Amino acid sequence: MRIGSFNLQHGRSLSDGRVLPERLQEAVRLLDADVLGLQEVDSNQERSDGRHLTREVAEEMGAADWRFVPALVGTPGVEWRHAHDQDVGAETSYGCSLVSRYPVREWHVVRLPAPRLPGRRPTGAGRIGWLLDEPRVGVAAVIEAPLGLMTVATTHLSLLQGWNMVQLRRLCHAVERLPAPQIVMGDLNMPPPLPRLATRWRPLVSARTFPGPKPRVQLDHVLARGDLPPVRSVRTHALSVSDHRAVVFEL
Repeated sequence: MRIGSFNLQHGRSLSDGRVLPERLQEAVRLLDADVLGLQEVDSNQERSDGRHLTREVAEEMGAADWRFVPALVGTPGVEWRHAHDQDVGAETSYGCSLVSRYPVREWHVVRLPAPRLPGRRPTGAGRIGWLLDEPRVGVAAVIEAPLGLMTVATTHLSLLQGWNMVQLRRLCHAVERLPAPQIVMGDLNMPPPLPRLATRWRPLVSARTFPGPKPRVQLDHVLARGDLPPVRSVRTHALSVSDHRAVVFEL
């Protein structure tokens, strides 16, 4: 069973800034994951030509089930609002996805608290005020895998150190209530050993993942809880569609 985590950076090439379907398809074929968690995923964004990137990934994988969950509605860094559960598929949005070749018995969404940060308001004559960080979300699936029933979740956490640990603990506490064993993975925006210290979950992957071409630090992590078979192999891939390396491991 191969499981992967990939910060997609909305599929934008580092070489020419374009978002091309064939590049995304090639990346998905190379990863060849049975379950794939995606972060920084666009849906109906102008910058990615209005495409539904999760659907494209699912079609290339031949997935049995998939789910895109927006963290925000609008465009990051431009104009946006916090997403709600009823916003799924409704508008221009950005968030996380989970794609599985195996049937998914249950889907769960965990919306994570966003801190307020000091900064200049977009209006108001440049006055300093409190601004909300981008909202974050976790997507969890109870999967009917060859290993038996298990829970896999993915997320993309805040850049604000300390606050991302709060978000990670919130997500792991929610996932602990779902069928074991459990895996939480994604771009956690923190180096090791912080994810382990924040959760007491065991790390399954130790590899530098950022920046993609010449990685200096591990920001993309896989944490596990419960009885899982040993990890047989770990691979990282520098792909043309992201500034992170994708991580794929085999159980």
